[in-house]
Amino acid sequence: MASYRLEISGTAEKQLRKLDQQDQVRVLRAVQQLAQDPHPRGCRKLAGYDDVFRIRVGVFRVLYSVDGRSVIVVVLKIGHRKDVYR
Repeated sequence: MASYRLEISGTAEKQLRKLDQQDQVRVLRAVQQLAQDPHPRGCRKLAGYDDVFRIRVGVFRVLYSVDGRSVIVVVLKIGHRKDVYR
């Protein structure tokens, strides 16, 4: 299977920088794995959207979109589980 191109939105990049160093490393590892498998075990599709999914990384959630035609994964948001869906 070909690997996907990974893009991180400006919003997600800012949110990532606000995390602790240890949490940043954990989240970045999970995001990098999305390039190999955009639908890993445990990912969930968000209701109300056609192509937006989420993965759990501890108490944090990574919201991302998958474009199968262009082979791109776009990370939209990264945040604590209580705040990320707002």
